[in-house]
Amino acid sequence: MPTVLAIETSCDETAAAVVRDRTVLSNVVASQMELHAAYGGVVPDLAARQHLEAINWVIAAAYDQSGLSWQELDGIAVTAAPGLIGALLMGVTAAKTLAMIHQKPLVGIHHLEGHLCSAFLADPDLAPPFLSLLVSGGHSSLILVHDYGTYELVGRTRDDAAGEAFDKVARLLGLGYPGGPAIDRLAKTGDRHAFRLPQGTIPTAPYDFSFSGLKTAVLRLKERLMTSEDPLPAADIAASFQWTVAQALVHRAIACAQQCQMPHIVAVGGVAANSVLRSYLTERAAAAHIGLTFAPLALCTDNAAMIGCAGALHLAQGRCSSLALAARSRLALTDYHHLLDANLGQIIPA
Repeated sequence: MPTVLAIETSCDETAAAVVRDRTVLSNVVASQMELHAAYGGVVPDLAARQHLEAINWVIAAAYDQSGLSWQELDGIAVTAAPGLIGALLMGVTAAKTLAMIHQKPLVGIHHLEGHLCSAFLADPDLAPPFLSLLVSGGHSSLILVHDYGTYELVGRTRDDAAGEAFDKVARLLGLGYPGGPAIDRLAKTGDRHAFRLPQGTIPTAPYDFSFSGLKTAVLRLKERLMTSEDPLPAADIAASFQWTVAQALVHRAIACAQQCQMPHIVAVGGVAANSVLRSYLTERAAAAHIGLTFAPLALCTDNAAMIGCAGALHLAQGRCSSLALAARSRLALTDYHHLLDANLGQIIPA
């Protein structure tokens, strides 16, 4: 498999990594979490400026930690879509510069394809076909991975993604940003059966998700409880909310895998780090005799290692991008090939 230096700057992490043969040789992430926490969410202009300040030393650190020379690298991979356009431009510009200076193939990667590939870094023997449950701050999707590079979207969020719902509910409970880890911690001391909340089912699209109604239900619940003289049972609310999200995600994933006859499920994205989701999906998959792989905890949130894994797969199949590669704020996963408009002319041995 090719050895790739990868760059990820789609949102609020500046990341670089070197990946070889589904093995992470280095992985450096500079998080902007504290910077954006004061605003309760990511501020695009601040994110772009922070990427500009961090990107050189992050790339240098990843390169140095890998112990490799530029001659040993087969290509440069970079997240080119989707994401915050100013943030993406920082990574794409850096990647183009490195590709030109060191005469290496450039590979533009779709951010969601990177998340799908994070599962390969947990299990190097994993191979399609499988069903991916991709749940993050901006995406909640069920994707059939028929083969490398062959994706079919069978379930999506109709409004808020699961990660967005966690952030909004955390804000309602005064837990700060990001909401996922905060709710996970608080929920450990609460009763998940304390309150019954809606899962947001869509009868005409059984594998689609909707979390906007759940968020509103939590708001109404808080307003009702605040009229009481008793302290707000924040831990019980957090636990009930988290359990409802886990049920919505797991029930659809298991049903979809069974209906589509997929033998394996992979769970990736930031919300895949949630402890209740992991335990409940593990339990349900085992009962249904379906294989299960989670992205490594350290690689659930945005990182460059997953981008490097995706880049290596494309290089191994002879695909790369031209130096005219443009960053795109929006691009469907099934249109990822629009980022790969050049051919190596030869295939780098896998």
